[in-house]
Amino acid sequence: MSLEKELSLNVPFTLKSHESLLNVYFTATCIKKQGTEFLSQFDLTAVQLNLMMMLGHQAGDTGGLSQARLSEMMLVNRANVTSLVDRMEKAGFVIRTAAEGDRRYNIIKLTRKGKNLLKKVEPLYGKEVQRIMSPLNEREQKKLVNMLERVRENMKNS
Repeated sequence: MSLEKELSLNVPFTLKSHESLLNVYFTATCIKKQGTEFLSQFDLTAVQLNLMMMLGHQAGDTGGLSQARLSEMMLVNRANVTSLVDRMEKAGFVIRTAAEGDRRYNIIKLTRKGKNLLKKVEPLYGKEVQRIMSPLNEREQKKLVNMLERVRENMKNS
């Protein structure tokens, strides 16, 4: 269904670029809402799952990442990561340890409880992502990724 119909607009879009941008925004909002509903059964937020996935897959041999690196990878500021890690540490999903050789920053690692939850949630999350994206075949998904990358690159160069 077109965005104009979904939003019951009385006047059609006059700029295709505006319609395109609002479609991206509206779709992202719908995906976020669906993700929130899906993750609520595990008492997780999308940001918490993202952090757990970063630690589970991007930490390398050390098994952990600095808060600064997490903030870069998650596209949020350090203060947000600090409060997120505080909440997740309190829940028992992560642990902070002083960085070897430099106690000025912490390395964040998944605890056994965090690893177990990630192991439980991730396959189900993967199926949910596939279900959401199933109207697009693999070629279309690659094309979508490429188009969105081009839009982001254009914004960087502006």
